Amino acid sequence: MRIAILFADRVGIAQEILAVLAQRALSVTAVEVEPPYIYIEAPALAQADFVKLRGQLQQVRDVQSVDVVDMLPGAQRRLYLAALLASQADPVFAIDAQGRIVIANGAAVTACGMPESALLATTIQTLIGDPGLLDVLVDGGFHLPVREIEIHGEPYMLETLPLHETSGRAAGAVLTLHAPSRMGERLSALQNYNAGGFEAILGKSPEIEQLKQRAARMAQVDAPLLITGETGTGKELLAHACHAGSSRRAEPFFALNCAALPESLAESELFGYSPGAFTGALRGGKPGLLEMADGGTVFLDEIGEMSPYLQAKLLRFLNDGSFRRVGGDREAKVDVRIISATHRPLEAMVEAGHFRQDLLFRLNVLNLHMPALRDRPGDILPLADTFLARACAQAARPAMRLSPAAKSALLANRWIGNVRQLQNTIFRAVTMAERLVIDAGDLELADATTPADTTADGDITTLEAAVADFEKSLLQRLYRDYPSSRRLAKRLAASHSAIAVRLRRHGIG
Repeated sequence: MRIAILFADRVGIAQEILAVLAQRALSVTAVEVEPPYIYIEAPALAQADFVKLRGQLQQVRDVQSVDVVDMLPGAQRRLYLAALLASQADPVFAIDAQGRIVIANGAAVTACGMPESALLATTIQTLIGDPGLLDVLVDGGFHLPVREIEIHGEPYMLETLPLHETSGRAAGAVLTLHAPSRMGERLSALQNYNAGGFEAILGKSPEIEQLKQRAARMAQVDAPLLITGETGTGKELLAHACHAGSSRRAEPFFALNCAALPESLAESELFGYSPGAFTGALRGGKPGLLEMADGGTVFLDEIGEMSPYLQAKLLRFLNDGSFRRVGGDREAKVDVRIISATHRPLEAMVEAGHFRQDLLFRLNVLNLHMPALRDRPGDILPLADTFLARACAQAARPAMRLSPAAKSALLANRWIGNVRQLQNTIFRAVTMAERLVIDAGDLELADATTPADTTADGDITTLEAAVADFEKSLLQRLYRDYPSSRRLAKRLAASHSAIAVRLRRHGIG
């Protein structure tokens, strides 16, 4: 039985309580004093004896109550501490001031590949093969910048937290080891917490629906995927969706823009670097995206901008999944799916000698093409409405709408920058417009006019002629996708008879 005695603290009260227990010759296996309580564990104490003992203890001056408890606080803390350590997926050690390992969780035992009894009989210096580590820890007050170490040939990032006595003296430290893959899981979760699947690709046009169906099938095939398409069409969004639809969906996803970094930085970002690889590098080295994405996906955007040297290094990785860090000699091997994207004609680059043909063969096992916005005009206005609602919410403005003239201008625009340009155009209009109805002029479209709206010398004709020319151009372009007066009328939210008259007037169809 375990009992808790509540008392008013005074000198000698603990001794008087223990004297009562001694008088009864009670076998006590544990005593914990945490004023205003004394906790006692007496396994042989029966209920009947407890009633008599409680009466005697309550006769001691300043004893206020005697109650039965389920567990002593110290035992409870040890139980919860053990459960807490066991729940940690990262290896955790506690060391004393001499570097001896005092506590190690299950992940640490597994990582070290030795029984817990043997692990607790060694030092952290011996474990990682660095005799000078203790001196560095002591000199730094058992607090070090994050550095890389190796255990059994596997790299870990070492994080230290000093432990201090009440006097302030450092008595040791808690060491946590972070494997690159575990770091990748956390970083990917932070970066991609709101990344969706195929539902995040906006649009209901036949082109987009066919693309989603094709991509959904390819997502389930664990092979390299090449995405082509103009800038601003949403190639990275499609790569995210393919990852989310694959068997790797629960693993990390990282993206690297090959055009945004010089060769040396792109190499260290992708492959990582070893300690002292170059000036300015972290002292302990750094894992690259491939190591952190182990089991997941790496998206290489603008792959056509990759240097010949990196092309050769990437080709070797695609062959067998192995690589070396910058400045390192250790072979690392990971399981990562590569999704790449480009807006450049890689076949023409191969013929010109600017891109490796063997690399193109390895990247282009599966391929998807993201259509330009002008090639799916049926998505322009629905996308504009979606971006309009988002922009109003982001700018904290009341709900706004597009005027008929604004809609016509959006449909007539060439959208060189594709979906990204459309989104930026709508956001700018919402920010700058003074009214709740966005007109064509608010869109500030530089190429909103077409050659049909001007004469040979560039002067605008009469308003009626300009409107007629614009109407003809719009109907000619839409009729290709909606080749009947009824379908076109439904697309433009107009009456069938009005569209039929205009088609005859312009000799369309």
